[in-house]
Amino acid sequence: MQLLGLWREADSGRQDDADGIGDRTDARAALVALLALLSLLFAPNLARAEFTVCNQTLDVVNLAVGQEVDAAFQTDGWWTIGANQCVNVIRDELANRYIYIYATDVFGNAILSGSTDMCVERKRFTVRGIDECWQRGHIAARFYEVDTLEQARWTFFLTGSSP
Repeated sequence: MQLLGLWREADSGRQDDADGIGDRTDARAALVALLALLSLLFAPNLARAEFTVCNQTLDVVNLAVGQEVDAAFQTDGWWTIGANQCVNVIRDELANRYIYIYATDVFGNAILSGSTDMCVERKRFTVRGIDECWQRGHIAARFYEVDTLEQARWTFFLTGSSP
């Protein structure tokens, strides 16, 4: 209702200049800008679909992620996550119920592992396929399976104790 009152006030114009047109135009432009700003502030937030990992340990960790991409498993790494930090490791809409993660300390020792064998590399990597890692020149690692319950967003909290 207050915005309607502002519009009427802007429309009635002030007769500061010869014909009052400049003030009405300025007031309308200001009101339109205000309405645009308010629509941005109060518009519903668009939820970003993503998979986030939060490191709740006191150590820096290196993280690799596995998921099914185009009917084949793919692993990607490495993300370095500082103590008490979070990183979005998948920024696209989660298309898979299960995401696989593998975490090491700064010395390369596994601090989170599971029962699913997938491939990693020592440096930044993307590896298609999870079979015969050693034969293809990769390193085999045991990834931990995270059930996202088919949610669009998921946050995994890496703690000092195994899940």
